Amino acid sequence: MNRIKLLLFLLLGIIYYSGLSQEKFTVSGSISETKSNETLIGVTIAVPQLATGVTTNEYGFYSLSLPAGEYILEISYLGYQTLNKTIILNQNTKLNLQLEEAAEQLQEVVLIENVEKTDLRTPQMSVSNLAVKTIKKIPVVLGESDVIKAIVLLPGVSNAGEGSSGFNVRGGSADQNLILLDEATIFNSSHLFGFFSVFNPDAIKDIKLFKGGIPSRYGGRVSSVLEIFQKEGNSKEFKANGGIGIVASRLLLEGPIIKDKAAFLIGGRSSYAHLFLPLFDIDNKAYFYDLNTKLNFKLNDNNNIFISGYFGRDVFSISDSFVNTYGNTVGNLRWNHLFSDKLFSNLSLIYSDYYYGLKLDFVGFEWNSGIQNFNLKYDLKHYLNNNLQINYGINNIYYQFNPGKIVPSSEDSGIIEEQLIQKYANEFAAYIDIEHDLNDKLSLAYGLRLSNFNRLGQEEINVYANDNPINFNPDLQIYEKADPIGTNTRGRKTSLKTYTNLEPRISMSYQLNNDNSIKSSYTRLAQYLHLLSNTNSPTPLDVWTPSGSFIKPQLLDQYAFGYFRNLKNGDYSLETEVYYKKIKNRIDYIDGANLIANNAIEQVILNGEARAYGLEVLFRKNVGKFQGWLSYTLSKSEQRTPGRFATATNGISPLETGINNGAWYNTPYDKTHDVSVFGSYDLNEKWDINANFVFQTGQPTNYPIGQFEFQGLTVPYYGLRNSERLPNYNRLDISATLTPTKNKDRKIQGEWVFSIYNLYNRKNAASINFSNNNETGVNEAVRTSIFGIVPAVTYNFKF
Repeated sequence: MNRIKLLLFLLLGIIYYSGLSQEKFTVSGSISETKSNETLIGVTIAVPQLATGVTTNEYGFYSLSLPAGEYILEISYLGYQTLNKTIILNQNTKLNLQLEEAAEQLQEVVLIENVEKTDLRTPQMSVSNLAVKTIKKIPVVLGESDVIKAIVLLPGVSNAGEGSSGFNVRGGSADQNLILLDEATIFNSSHLFGFFSVFNPDAIKDIKLFKGGIPSRYGGRVSSVLEIFQKEGNSKEFKANGGIGIVASRLLLEGPIIKDKAAFLIGGRSSYAHLFLPLFDIDNKAYFYDLNTKLNFKLNDNNNIFISGYFGRDVFSISDSFVNTYGNTVGNLRWNHLFSDKLFSNLSLIYSDYYYGLKLDFVGFEWNSGIQNFNLKYDLKHYLNNNLQINYGINNIYYQFNPGKIVPSSEDSGIIEEQLIQKYANEFAAYIDIEHDLNDKLSLAYGLRLSNFNRLGQEEINVYANDNPINFNPDLQIYEKADPIGTNTRGRKTSLKTYTNLEPRISMSYQLNNDNSIKSSYTRLAQYLHLLSNTNSPTPLDVWTPSGSFIKPQLLDQYAFGYFRNLKNGDYSLETEVYYKKIKNRIDYIDGANLIANNAIEQVILNGEARAYGLEVLFRKNVGKFQGWLSYTLSKSEQRTPGRFATATNGISPLETGINNGAWYNTPYDKTHDVSVFGSYDLNEKWDINANFVFQTGQPTNYPIGQFEFQGLTVPYYGLRNSERLPNYNRLDISATLTPTKNKDRKIQGEWVFSIYNLYNRKNAASINFSNNNETGVNEAVRTSIFGIVPAVTYNFKF
């Protein structure tokens, strides 16, 4: 009997291992669209008979391993016709495929379901995707489509109000967002102080916002990653499109350099409202311009070269006596190489620069400052099998910080040229990410990032008693700058301070059935750069500074859990998430801190902590003539800086109160309730109607709680930080797009977009100031509003 059991055991083992060793072959290639050869990101390649499949990566590449046999590949992508391709697999096969754009009825009935069901299974969570077509439908101020204005309609994303630049994610500040354009860092995402973003929607190919569950290949920021890829250019035929608006216009050109082998893309935008100001005897000016470029070369089936760049500038002036200029410059040289049908690589050389400057003729000097970085990154993706894929790579960034240089504007200005001390740093990282489907229900994504930040030497370094640049005055109960006791000089090749952090990431998805799944994630991130700003939103004069001996890196731990559901076969979808995150070493400022032209910034900064938690709900209608979503966020965002701990050697007072008496206080980005509704209705072939409504809890602020007389002056005084709020914010925007029926027979096709921002003319408060009424002599609150109702019209064209 024992021998029979042994034989049966051996037989089962042979059958099992023979099944494992069944010969497999790989089908791989790229997916692109028919009209332009533009590669497509996130296309689903499914094998229904084996219930398996993969998606294309950021460069349109896929790899799928299957046993020998005959299969039907189902290739689907939102907005394109589903392609069914029959293959006989008896050897490794290269298969490049192209998809055609879908007619409206196909897009509504067929495609959404597949895309949504794929999302249920992937462990990736807290990620938002928006199609460029959707962004162009969303009504915005002055009628110009805008990426940033679109993403703030999503749950967990907000901004500091009208006329403010940047965006806030899950209660974080704008400097905690990593913004990437073709892998290059964008340090300021706004034009005209936030009225426009730097991203030309005509040049954009793909947009993805990571709010949590961030893969290990990303690092350096603790709140979010906004990743944007530009189009590659049409390698089949010349195309052009653009738009003419009331304040700005744009033009994009693309076409082949060598047909089906190489292509170019060049796009430009500019505002011109300032040209009409002299007609009204106004000398002030405010305008922007930018340029997007990209070249791609297909050397052979295994090698592709991409060269991309962006240049943008904003100019704001008051009678030529005050001129503010700022903007981004980025460039990227990328090489995609296919080592085998299972190993894909991308090597990038990246340059990024943010410049900000002032010309002050009435004072007699110019101010120039900025931040530059040089980035080398090498990423590889290894398709071990359909259930196990590994991403790994390295990344090295060299930073140069110019806090400011003062240059006299004339010889007789009396100003002496001065260069504030420049700072240097190097950030290195190595990472590994694993995507692992354990079975048909449970999927994992886990990884580890090792980051190392080296603050390099500089010309002059202050030395303080007890190594403490800030003193606490127990009599006045305030923090004061400490006087340096000397200075040191350290060469750039030396190291002032080194930080090393391990950043684990893990996400999990469990599919309950075809229409329901639950997901969870844990993310740890380190941020070594800090934006010095004591205003509620970034301004062009904000200064970036690196971590060092006195400024520690910010460290985040974030936990998230979500429930996801498809309704009526994907016609509707529901996404809900709860999150909690805590940040160590969040910088805070002593009262009265001066951040501009400060060579000793460590004298006004303390290290505190922050926390945020909330609930996010997103309900979508995905198909039909009417589509849109309802977004709701319930959240809390706070920070605190308690008094420092006194020891026998650090010279710190044991009676320190900390900032705000060491109590938690609302961050400027705390919005208890945030509701956004977007809807789009295809009325008929000619008219498309769009609308969005926004409601937010008022932004935290400070009001005076009393006043006193001092030498004949009335002086207000304030209570705890951010203990008051501006009035609640709400707004309704609408737009209508007219597409003439004659477009079908024309080479040049056009459309008219009519929009009204703030339809019911709500006077939302950007700020509330208290001043003395000259007539009554009584202090009163004065509300400042930036926009009332704003109508606009734009003409878009393409040929």
